[in-house]
Amino acid sequence: MNNPFALALISVGVGLLVFGLKLLAAEITGSVALFSDAMESIVNIMTAGAAALALRISAAPPDDNHPYGHSKVEYFSAVLEGVLIAVAALAILSAAYDGFLDPQPLNAPIAGLSINALASVINGVWATILVRRGRALRSPALVADGKHILTDVFTSGGVIVAVILVQLTGWLVLDPLIAALVALNILWAGWGVMREAVGGLMDEASPDDIAKVGTIIGEHADGALEAHDIRIRHAGRRTFIEFHLIVPGAMSVAAAHAICDKIEAALRREIEDSTITIHVEPEHKAKNVGVVLE
Repeated sequence: MNNPFALALISVGVGLLVFGLKLLAAEITGSVALFSDAMESIVNIMTAGAAALALRISAAPPDDNHPYGHSKVEYFSAVLEGVLIAVAALAILSAAYDGFLDPQPLNAPIAGLSINALASVINGVWATILVRRGRALRSPALVADGKHILTDVFTSGGVIVAVILVQLTGWLVLDPLIAALVALNILWAGWGVMREAVGGLMDEASPDDIAKVGTIIGEHADGALEAHDIRIRHAGRRTFIEFHLIVPGAMSVAAAHAICDKIEAALRREIEDSTITIHVEPEHKAKNVGVVLE
């Protein structure tokens, strides 16, 4: 499926299904960890809805107020997801604290574990699909949503371990203890999601991306002398590329334009959804840095 908005809507439906299954498991067993796991699934639903809204807005074409388009809104969605992940982790820690104060025996653990495991399998499969399709479609919102759901899978794994250990050892305090440890892991995952989103908002560029662009320019700039001041920024699915291209001073405008067309075509083949700006300069503007072509 190549429609990010449709994927986000499906994610909302999957979140509702998983939440229902986990809440049922918590009701059957009375487990603090299972209840906390179900509460974390509420955040999945909220963040999937936020991602769907962000993707709908980002699909709007450029306008007078947003000449570069609206795709950066996806980073705001990713930041929101990171915040909600942290909120879910704090809620789990609160429930775990209550469990420490008054640990309770668990009921029907096998049934509860089976239902929770089913929900985890659904989540794991869907999270993998979201991350893969999100990367293929260059959608930070879908990737962040998929990574968030993966944290839910880890949560469920910790919960299952907790319930099994409680039954094997009779140590009721293990139930809230495992829930607390998983909550700390979720906090770390939330920080990672927010860090990546903030990097996008701050136009963070990878040296590898810049090197890739430089290599493409070098392979398709026959007739030019140099390319320098290469800059890249990402805005959701779009990549904005700009650089200065040095050509011989006597070269005609038509010839320089033909070189630019060749470079742009090569960049667009390798980097989808790219917007390219090339500033052509005569040879006395050369800096002897960047991509030197002679």
